[in-house]
Order: sequence, then structure tokens, then C-alpha cells
Amino acid sequence: MEFQFVPETNGVPLVCDMSSNFLSRHTDVSKFGLIFAGAQKNIGCAGVTVVIIREDLIGFAMKVCPVIFDFQIQAGNSSLYNTPPTYSIYIMGLVFNWIQEQGGVDKMEQNSIQKSSLIYDVIDKSDGFYNCPLDKDCRSRMNIPFRIGSAEGNETLEKEFVKESTQKGFLQLKGHRSVGGIRASLYNAVTVEEAQHLVTFMIEFMEKHRHHV
Repeated sequence: MEFQFVPETNGVPLVCDMSSNFLSRHTDVSKFGLIFAGAQKNIGCAGVTVVIIREDLIGFAMKVCPVIFDFQIQAGNSSLYNTPPTYSIYIMGLVFNWIQEQGGVDKMEQNSIQKSSLIYDVIDKSDGFYNCPLDKDCRSRMNIPFRIGSAEGNETLEKEFVKESTQKGFLQLKGHRSVGGIRASLYNAVTVEEAQHLVTFMIEFMEKHRHHV
């Protein structure tokens, strides 16, 4: 799920986890009290988190708050209160440079729209063979979950989809363990061409197995 708007909070500080879509679209950070994002999706490898916090909110940590989550301490030490994960930060720098070389956030957003539209188009035109459980107004451009065979999913078809897709070189398409089904992740590193390859496979799989529905 990915909201396509920023809600009006009438002055209440808005906190947002942008781990999945950070740097995949333009964001007006002035509308948020705090933004945090794990690097492992779009900006590097696991082990480091980006935090953008409004200055007037720094220093409101509860007494029981661990030091690592006390942003006043972190900001007062230039994010160096603990030994930083230097390798992960170095990788982030390389990714930031790569994003700039590709055309910046503008290009990432353009790619994101194109990649997700390709796959959602196949789902919506499959006459029920593929089913996305999310309302169109809150569909994610980064992670596309879908079921195969029906809205509830056909376990046999979904297992076969994972098997055949893996043989074709598409990895980790099995859905989240608590939700099931299939999930295609389209983070910034995934190219439009790679998304098109997945679309081609989805169409071929549908034509091959539609008679099982």
C-alpha cells in the first residue's frame, strides 16, 4: 500500500516510514514532522537508517527511550554518537551518485510510474486471472501484490508461478509469509526493461495456465 497524497493533520506532527519509496518520488519534507527510511530498499544495504526530523521536535524523547532513538543526542553528535556503519554509508553515497547520474529523483519517479503501470496493466486486463487486492487509489509503485486464479488465490497455480519464474531468473516473487500470493518488488535498482521481461513472463504464464481457472 502506498498513499498518493499527504494527509492534512491540522498541525499534528506527521511521522512517516518511507523505507519502501524513499527517493522514488518527490516529497515535500516540510509537511512532515519526521521521516525515516531503512536504506535496504532504495538507497543501499541494510544497517543504516535515514532520519529527517523537524528541528523543533528534537528533544522530546521519553526518559525510557534508548539513546539510539534519542534524536537530540544523535543530532548533537552529528550522527556519530556510536560508531557508524561506515560501509553501509559509503554504499549509500554511491547510490546517491548513481541516482543523480540517472537523472535524479525525477527519473526515478518516471521509471517507477512506468514499471508499475506495466504490471498493473497486465493484472487489470487479465480478466480475473491475476488479482490485486488493493484499491487503485492506494496501490504501491514499489511492491505489487497479486493473487493468481481468483481473488483468494489458487495455491497450485501460485506455486507453479514461483517455480517457473525462478527458472526464468525472476527471484523472490513469493508473497509475504503472512499474506501469501505473489509480490513483485520494483525498487529503484529494477530497470524498466526488467519490468517488461516480467510482464512478458506473466502474459505467457497466463496463456499457458488459464484453462486451469
